[in-house]
Amino acid sequence: MSDTLYSKLPDRGVVLVSGPDVQILFEKLITNSLTSLSVKNAIHTGLLSPQGKILFDFFVTRAKGDLIIDIAHSSIDEFIERLAIYRLRSNVTFKNVSNSFAVMAAWGRNVSYFSDQIIKFEDPRLAELGRRYILPHERLHEFPGDCVSEKEYHAHRTIIGVPEAGHDFVVGNTFPHEALYDQLGSIDFNKGCFVGQEVVSRMQHRMIARKRIVPVCGDKPLISDSIIKIGDVKIGTIGSTIDNRGLALVRLDQAHEAKAKGINLMAGKAILNFERRSWLKLDLSTGRPLDEPS
Repeated sequence: MSDTLYSKLPDRGVVLVSGPDVQILFEKLITNSLTSLSVKNAIHTGLLSPQGKILFDFFVTRAKGDLIIDIAHSSIDEFIERLAIYRLRSNVTFKNVSNSFAVMAAWGRNVSYFSDQIIKFEDPRLAELGRRYILPHERLHEFPGDCVSEKEYHAHRTIIGVPEAGHDFVVGNTFPHEALYDQLGSIDFNKGCFVGQEVVSRMQHRMIARKRIVPVCGDKPLISDSIIKIGDVKIGTIGSTIDNRGLALVRLDQAHEAKAKGINLMAGKAILNFERRSWLKLDLSTGRPLDEPS
């Protein structure tokens, strides 16, 4: 197997957003800023409900004057409907171009691609996640290196510790801090207003995000969607898994209290422990960022 792995991501789709008012509209809607966006990079961001919960989780890059959205295929219709509500009189159009374009991920050493005729960008969340490519379906065969299944990509993402909507958290029911948006550069706390900003800002300044998605390991293989319990009390849920490792959305304060008393966290029949990652700057007993005062 080569040093570079490629995977087509069939659960991802592509939306083209065009028009002279694109920048103005999106800056008012999404959690991240378009200021530094170019044809050579991307941002990871979300569109929230007014209550501050993630409705849509996606990447944005540029193609000339347009925006290209890399988003879960299953959410595209609802995403476009939501954008149309916010558009009002803005001169912006939205088009699902997933039938023409595919999304691929590449990771490993020496990740590269020889063509300048496709859309490509470093995954803005973490360098270890490699690159993402948006290209016509008929050009998928041009990729060098070993092409592996989507399952391999999600295993790689899981080991690194990066959550993804639909796998590790439920859209419409999760706050950005819970999904680690503050840790992955998916929120710009210095930008102007966006939908749900008041709730997000309050959580940031008060540091009340006690529930977080964190890497975990078990003494037995973990099963996705398993309930995490302290005795009979539910404190979380297992998301993505690979053997005995995975990601879990869990109440960190309750988990810490249990561990301090010598009580195990259980996910099914597996005893669960947290795993640290060098990029994850969190106090795993409270959910607070490590650079924040306690």
